[in-house]
Amino acid sequence: MKSFFTAMSLVDNCNNIFDHTVELYHVTDDVDAQVATPYPSGTIEASLFRKNWIDAVQWHLEDIIRDPQIDPVAALALKRRIDRSNQDRTDLVEEIDTYFREKFKDVSVLPDATLNTESPAWAIDRLSILALKIYHMREQVNRTDASEEHRIKCQAKLDVLLEQREDLSTAIGQLLDDIAAGRKYMKVYRQMKMYNDPSTNPVLYGNKS
Repeated sequence: MKSFFTAMSLVDNCNNIFDHTVELYHVTDDVDAQVATPYPSGTIEASLFRKNWIDAVQWHLEDIIRDPQIDPVAALALKRRIDRSNQDRTDLVEEIDTYFREKFKDVSVLPDATLNTESPAWAIDRLSILALKIYHMREQVNRTDASEEHRIKCQAKLDVLLEQREDLSTAIGQLLDDIAAGRKYMKVYRQMKMYNDPSTNPVLYGNKS
């Protein structure tokens, strides 16, 4: 990864995989659907696919749990499923960052290199969510049962989302290019979600018999 073009090609690949994954999810539109990863195991493409699949499922779990008629017991089970999904999402982001750290491990960092506010994978995480926002906003634009006013408002929002994805894609490409050239360096802090850890969540460790 030694040129801006190569970095942008990788970002374009991310967007293409995310768009394809969102489309694939909506073939069944089922949060319990099981779909094999269409990319070779151990590749960055497979990690990106799994990341966006988790995001797509969670997007729809968040819709379901907001049903005002949902059974409280079912809602609690769903909330815990969303918590597990958030942990899986974090794990995938860290897996993608591990890929980039390996990719750039031999780069000679310049003396005046600077640190970015977020790692490449967390920026790519935002691209994954944008793919879902764009798909569902486009769905609203194309609704035949909605008013013209609703569709016009949603089209304006869709235009902003598309511009946001273009800008974010460019920024990620520039970040990867800067890291490859040694102008920036990666420093990854592993997420420490205390509420998921029975040794740090006082509700969990306080209830031990």
